[in-house]
Amino acid sequence: MKSFTARGFIRLVLLVLAPVHLAYGDGVVVDKVYHPYVLPNETEVEWRLLSHRQKNSNSLGQRFAFGHSLSETIMAEFYVVGERDDTNDFGLQAYEIEIRQMLTQQGQYWADWGMLYEVEKQHDRDNWEVSTGVLFEKEFGKTSLTMNLFGVYEWGEDLKDEFETEFRLKYRYRWIPAFQPAIEFYTGQDFTGAGPAFMGIHRFSGQKQLKWEAAFISALNTHSKNHTFRMAIEYEF
Repeated sequence: MKSFTARGFIRLVLLVLAPVHLAYGDGVVVDKVYHPYVLPNETEVEWRLLSHRQKNSNSLGQRFAFGHSLSETIMAEFYVVGERDDTNDFGLQAYEIEIRQMLTQQGQYWADWGMLYEVEKQHDRDNWEVSTGVLFEKEFGKTSLTMNLFGVYEWGEDLKDEFETEFRLKYRYRWIPAFQPAIEFYTGQDFTGAGPAFMGIHRFSGQKQLKWEAAFISALNTHSKNHTFRMAIEYEF
């Protein structure tokens, strides 16, 4: 990892984000900002909610996940994705498998690094999406900077073959474990947005812990009403 420094990561971000304005797509960029950590023998269940408000529409999505660590550095999760359609009916929309890999031990180097791999298939369509991401986290005193850089390729019967890039950033103040305010920034496809976020953690006995987070992200690249509210609850044991 000595050859993959923070300077190299920032150069990679700038290189990949340069053509972002040309890679217009139809997805929602706002989602979880991943930390590059895996706990040994970790099992977790997770629920996410995403409400995306545009000028003339309001989409709602939910994700239910179950995950388990395959080793001390690799975590696998299976997601079921549901969305509300144009007729306001909520139904199954997609399945997803996610692998998160911790590349360095926490505090081993100047920053902590990880990788993320995802494969998603729509429920009733032969549409696919494959993503690969670099995960970065660095602590500065009582604050933490977390960054994710993703390359996304999608194809299928209703999708044009397309490669897209996404960048997510969270700058968090670790005030107290139960309440940590943050700023989140997202860019990718035809969206750039930022807004306040909050997260917290409650630890029980042993490895059991409950995490929560919420964010309200407003678009910065449009004057129209375009904002996203997201929240997630995760129980690890």
